[in-house]
Amino acid sequence: MNVLLINGSPNAKGCTFTALNEMATTLQKEGFDTEIIHVGNRDIRGCIACGRCSETGHCVFDDLVNEIAPKLEAADGLVVGSPVYYASANGTLTNFLDRLFFSTPFSKRMKVGAAVCSARRGGTTATFDQLNKYFTISEMPVASGRYWNMVHGNDAEQVMEDAEGLQNVRIVARNMAFLMRAIAAERDRNGLPEQEEKVYTNFIR
Repeated sequence: MNVLLINGSPNAKGCTFTALNEMATTLQKEGFDTEIIHVGNRDIRGCIACGRCSETGHCVFDDLVNEIAPKLEAADGLVVGSPVYYASANGTLTNFLDRLFFSTPFSKRMKVGAAVCSARRGGTTATFDQLNKYFTISEMPVASGRYWNMVHGNDAEQVMEDAEGLQNVRIVARNMAFLMRAIAAERDRNGLPEQEEKVYTNFIR
């Protein structure tokens, strides 16, 4: 089983990476393969709502989004990490996630998701809420911990001093491992929950 971890920070080895690496190390101890992919330093444009992905099964812009899509399809879990910019996630990461989730035809159902965010001081809970919405619209169970998944510090060295933050992301990683194993076992035994055909309602009378 494997987990894909997305580093949405422009800094390859900064605060966000430090938290993701803590999770990856914990997941590896739990027997999972992990891969951290650096997204935040790439030139990734936003979705233009052209609709071509519904015809082709991939985004019309052939960049990192299409490259990572098969990795997400194969993954049992997804961790998304972002620094806080104006109390929200990095715009490059948001472009990446918008297009990745929208353009891929495969189901993300029952892949376990977790978000982690880093900030010097504030804006973490708004960013955390924003990132979790990608999971909760996709039938992805969300792994939680003892506190919201955030670390604090102005650089990686300060994040390493955030003992509570790092402990919580380790707890999230272990809970994530438990959920992935439990879902896999139940899927093998009884299959996934009954799926209803999607209903689209464009307005409420």
